[in-house]
Amino acid sequence: MTNVLVVDDESDIREVIRFALQSAGFRVLEAGHADEARKLLASEYPDLVLLDWMLPGRSGLELAQQLKQSAATRSVPIIMVSAKGEEEDRIRGLDTGADDYIAKPFSPREMVARVKAVLRRVKPDELGDDIEIAGLRIDNVSHRVTADGKPVDVAPTEYRLLHFFMTHADRAFSRSQLLDQVWGDQVYVEERTVDVHVRRLRKALEVTKHDYMLQTVRGVGYRFSNRG
Repeated sequence: MTNVLVVDDESDIREVIRFALQSAGFRVLEAGHADEARKLLASEYPDLVLLDWMLPGRSGLELAQQLKQSAATRSVPIIMVSAKGEEEDRIRGLDTGADDYIAKPFSPREMVARVKAVLRRVKPDELGDDIEIAGLRIDNVSHRVTADGKPVDVAPTEYRLLHFFMTHADRAFSRSQLLDQVWGDQVYVEERTVDVHVRRLRKALEVTKHDYMLQTVRGVGYRFSNRG
């Protein structure tokens, strides 16, 4: 599931945005100010940040600059949201590294369309029908996995786990992060459950010798990568 972090100090606006994004199939994370967003980013990996310009304390513009300067978050796309609709303001927002700019007031439908457009542009594989890495391929329409053209039999949970790994390749995730992203934050299961499903997924990938891509990161958790 694609995660969108909404940073806005107005709870009623966050509620409208949350409803629209959830209705479109997104998982929504929320923060009311920049510091709260930074704390959340220490444990969550959003696929996109919807960031209000006018925030209490540190502005959204400052936060956007910090996110783009950090190696951990510079690749996360940002859509700036602001009542400042002048051309100069839009240029300032985009100059920080933001990928798009939405002026208030906006319709929820337009906002969702802009989110999808940015994600298609910066992460086309994640929203496409197929994902392929080193011969390992997921068909999002049929929910089939193949490796070098040969079918790989995976259970539904292992499929979701593999899909998440392949759409977030080369990034290390803790067990708790995987539980939140794959199982959902409303489901209570123990962290060792992740280890069980990782072992099952590795076993399924052993047949075509793609199990090396599912790597254990000591002291952290797991990473999916074509590199050693």
